[in-house]
Amino acid sequence: MCEANAYLLKDGKEELLLEAVDVVETDDGQVRIANIFGEQKVVKGTIRGMSLVNHRILLVA
Repeated sequence: MCEANAYLLKDGKEELLLEAVDVVETDDGQVRIANIFGEQKVVKGTIRGMSLVNHRILLVA
């Protein structure tokens, strides 16, 4: 499986935002993530980094 967990960096701390993410889209300062279970979240921010080998996506608000 190629899913990753998405974390939000907020006030210097990482918090788990969504597990098993398989869709990441950006548009006009927002990031939409969706997982294999149909859950999705939209965050006002940017992608700070991605490590697909480590199944990790880091977003910054």
